[in-house]
Amino acid sequence: MMPKKRSPVWHPFSQHALQDEITRVIRGDGAYLHTVDGRRIIDAISSWWVVTHGHCHPHIVSAIQKQAEKLNQIIFAGHTHEPAEEVAAQLLKLAPRGLDYVFFSDSGSTSVEVALKMALGYWHNIGKQRIRIVVMQHSYHGDTVGAMSVGARSVFNAAYGPLLFDVTSIPFPARGHEQATLDALESACRNEMPAAFIVEPLILGAGGMLMYPAWVLREMKRICEASDVLFIADEIMTGWGRTGTLFACEQANVTPDIACYSKGLTGGALPLAVTLCRADIFDAHYAKDRTRTFFHSSSYTANPVACAAAKANLDLWQDQECRQHVASVATMQEQAIESFRADPRFENVRRTGTITALDLKAKEAGYFASNGPKLQAFFKGRGLLLRPLGNTIYVMPPYCVTAADLDEIYGGITDAADALTGRRASVA
Repeated sequence: MMPKKRSPVWHPFSQHALQDEITRVIRGDGAYLHTVDGRRIIDAISSWWVVTHGHCHPHIVSAIQKQAEKLNQIIFAGHTHEPAEEVAAQLLKLAPRGLDYVFFSDSGSTSVEVALKMALGYWHNIGKQRIRIVVMQHSYHGDTVGAMSVGARSVFNAAYGPLLFDVTSIPFPARGHEQATLDALESACRNEMPAAFIVEPLILGAGGMLMYPAWVLREMKRICEASDVLFIADEIMTGWGRTGTLFACEQANVTPDIACYSKGLTGGALPLAVTLCRADIFDAHYAKDRTRTFFHSSSYTANPVACAAAKANLDLWQDQECRQHVASVATMQEQAIESFRADPRFENVRRTGTITALDLKAKEAGYFASNGPKLQAFFKGRGLLLRPLGNTIYVMPPYCVTAADLDEIYGGITDAADALTGRRASVA
């Protein structure tokens, strides 16, 4: 028998020497994916956190089809188009008050690159030498060079160390140790005069779904304001209802100086990102002197079809029913995870908005804990798209998920724990 031909496709975050056969998906609808061999999969992580209202939402699909027939691409330098103008205008109405300009890009990583360049360009153009960036321990902001530089140093970026710039890191505000984080930020802002502080509001995603309260976010913004340090909110994952409000910063009643949005911006239909900023950051680049131009772009900046998808997504967010779906999912998630708080095989059972996470107790810790691939393989066999971060299992479904879907998801998590521990939970 001839060996099966290997695909030439190189998949992200996949060790092909260990990877089982790649799942071939042919169709998506709502919270479900359908494979070439006829299986139905519940998308319990919104396909890497991007799908909000569900796969192939008809309103977004229709907008894409209509736009593709009119204008599918145009250089955005010196040109504009209606979908981009509409998206920018609606974003500024929905985003925290005080953000005034919208810069388009293609992905979460590039929106962070844009934010960092905006911050450094601002200080350079007003004649102040402020170049240091402050970050939070365990943070993740993307896989391009600047985004890696402001993320946690680990095996994920060890090979690229020579490319990364140095940063100042403050500790994660673990429960009971929040003041240590605030003190460290205040010290860094006072003593190092950094250009900016970048943070994932309320939840650190790839760092392990680590959650902290809104009052800490509010205090971090206050500290930055006191030292005139630009506050960059990376809401790439936390935006679009994931934390229970449209944007996580709303819960702290803060307006970032620069904000990064992507993932759910198009409802998960097409790649698009934006970086929003205050007027004075734009004004620092506004001059008759061409050398003060903001030098950043990509070929597909503000692609009209992607912008049409974003406009359709933003239309959906204008409907109160959409917000009610978010609240409903948050309630269902809390109910679904409650029983795990008494299961001795799990710890740190937590929820913020529509996101839940829990850690399977094990001797091995970290992303490379051996339980991770075992759990993922188990869930795959159960028709569940769950991608644990080591021993951390998280659920972040589209807002069209049903209570029956969640029962199936959490039933799968219980059964996975049974399979790995060889015993049923002893629940008090």
